[in-house]
Amino acid sequence: MTLPHLNYHHLRLFWEVARSGSLRSAATRLHLSQPTISAQIKALETTLDEKLFDRSGRGMKLTASGRLVMECAGEIFSLGTEMMRSLHGLGSTRTLRLNVGITDSLPKLVAWRLIRPAVTAFPNLQLSCVEGHAQELLGQLASGRLDVVLSDEAAPSSLPVKAFSHLLGESPVVFCAIPALAKKLSRNFPASLKDAPTLLPASRTAWRHELERWFDSHRIRPRIVAEFDDAALMKTAAADGLGLVPIAAVVLDEAVQRYGLKPIGRPVRCGLSCYLITLERSMRHPAVAVIATESKDVMSSARSKLP
Repeated sequence: MTLPHLNYHHLRLFWEVARSGSLRSAATRLHLSQPTISAQIKALETTLDEKLFDRSGRGMKLTASGRLVMECAGEIFSLGTEMMRSLHGLGSTRTLRLNVGITDSLPKLVAWRLIRPAVTAFPNLQLSCVEGHAQELLGQLASGRLDVVLSDEAAPSSLPVKAFSHLLGESPVVFCAIPALAKKLSRNFPASLKDAPTLLPASRTAWRHELERWFDSHRIRPRIVAEFDDAALMKTAAADGLGLVPIAAVVLDEAVQRYGLKPIGRPVRCGLSCYLITLERSMRHPAVAVIATESKDVMSSARSKLP
């Protein structure tokens, strides 16, 4: 069988559109017209005899073949850059790139604890972190613009592509507050939380649902004074004395040191779940594999330090 000749100019245009997510943004950056780019991508699809984009909806979503071609194209152009640098005596700059989506409902201290082992394992890792709503990030995962998504809940089965949700672990929760309030609420915990000023994650999050189930099981009705999408802002408000706040035990030490909060009572089982979502059951990306492997140690070490 004779393989068709690959036009690398067509491949480059496809890669730029795939990275941008739209013809318009790629055309602006490349100073080319949209029809010109579209025609050359169609020529590439004809050469490969594969459909690379799903054009039925909004934007430019990669097909399964498109994701494979994009991955290979990235390696091809990275190798070309490496060749030119070597020829001109500029030394090697090859790096491993990891594009991570982090749902806005997952506390960023927790996300960083999960990502940090990959950064340590690959000193030259080029890391890109994007925060957003789960559906938005899963769409970017499906289109090939993200390698992995970190979330506090599994991917819904309604996704147009098959996604695999790998449970990394579940962290117990420690309620914390400024020292004076923590001392007051530590007596007769957890009954002391009844009517106590409380800061909670947004009502749409999986963690909030777990917290509410725990409150209901203990017949506790706290006085909710604020809700937050951003866990860091929630801790900042708690440090200003607005109320008590739930903190995942896996990052308790960092949160206490950074915000000057004190634990109230013992850890409770209304855990924050952490999921790693990929389009592959197996994790071929070496940095993603490190996150999956090391996360269990991160979670278990945090539990072993709890009182």
